[in-house]
Amino acid sequence: MNDPVYIRRRYELLVPVMDERSRRLLLAAEADCLGYGGVSEVHRQTGVSRRAISEGIKDLRDPSRLADGRVRKKGAGRRKTSEKDPLLLEDLDRLIEPATCGDPESPLRWTSKSVRKLTDELGKMGHKTNRTTVSELLYEMGYSLQANKKNIEGTAHPDRDVQFEYINARSKEYLQNKQPVISVDTKKKELVGRFKNSGREFRPKGQPEEVLVHDFIIRELGRASPYGVYDIGQNVGWVSVGTDHDTAAFAVETIRRWWYSMGQSLYPHAKQLLITADSGGSNGSRVRLWKLELQKLADETRMEISVCHLPPGTSKWNKIEHRLFSYISQNWRGKPLISHQVIVNLIAQTTTRTGLKVRCELDRNAYPKGIKISDKQMEEIQLDRHDFHGDWNYTICSRGS
Repeated sequence: MNDPVYIRRRYELLVPVMDERSRRLLLAAEADCLGYGGVSEVHRQTGVSRRAISEGIKDLRDPSRLADGRVRKKGAGRRKTSEKDPLLLEDLDRLIEPATCGDPESPLRWTSKSVRKLTDELGKMGHKTNRTTVSELLYEMGYSLQANKKNIEGTAHPDRDVQFEYINARSKEYLQNKQPVISVDTKKKELVGRFKNSGREFRPKGQPEEVLVHDFIIRELGRASPYGVYDIGQNVGWVSVGTDHDTAAFAVETIRRWWYSMGQSLYPHAKQLLITADSGGSNGSRVRLWKLELQKLADETRMEISVCHLPPGTSKWNKIEHRLFSYISQNWRGKPLISHQVIVNLIAQTTTRTGLKVRCELDRNAYPKGIKISDKQMEEIQLDRHDFHGDWNYTICSRGS
């Protein structure tokens, strides 16, 4: 069976009892049986370099290459480029980061930069590498090539890429100065009750958990609106599960709760706060209530609050989507969200191998819709628009400072 899962499993079972040459020949045979693309697939499943697998295929096709019976000693062979050059991976990730995209339902990352361009940039930074090595490193780091997908109506904003670079530069500046940088957004609203939740989990065979046939809202339970705050510098998250409307007041109240419950202790000397947010929704760049509520928070905390909005149509690239929300979705897959407390508990138990920790709290406050903010109230906000795209980037200062 040449299914990729079986290739990996066979390799894991046999590798302890095989020498280097036998392992190479085994993987070469696997790749040859797969046909076109086999070398790349075996590389992905086992981590063995494409060059070693290709050399093994040559050995299989020309047995005279094996006549001397030589087997490489354990530990012999060239060291990995990343071992000889410890800064290579770090610099490669830094090159990709400003252009990295993320699917909110998957931790997979991908890059829009070509391998050739990345290799050239690394060369300018003093790294001796080649396109093959860079390609293999990208796969190891969790990147993959992605084709275009028709999913967006209309044209992209001409300043989209420049805005991402601006956000990236501002974030680095704040983090270097030990000032908090957070990514905020509302996760998909969820029906509360014994409804089907996508995904599967282990249960006794033949005993699936039964759920309601139709997804009609249960009035007594309603919906849950999880609003999240992801601390980029500390890899921690805060989520407020709201039971009322998802408004700007709810959004800023969540940021307030994060600050007093987590942020203040992590950044005791903070004078500034950078918020990265979508351009629409409750924290949209044109929402007056959002700016007014942030002004109240700035007055309370005596902090200078800056906001950088992602360009329109790029909400999936918000860091909170693929660094927090995707893992929450994975953690509660296949589990009916039967109550608000169950939702809170499932979110709070979300962790990752990289050390993500999440705190969650239920917010039963009322957040009425349709609140109008007058021109006079807007004039009282201490809002300083940045030189670059002041509609997306602005700072709100405390009126008491």
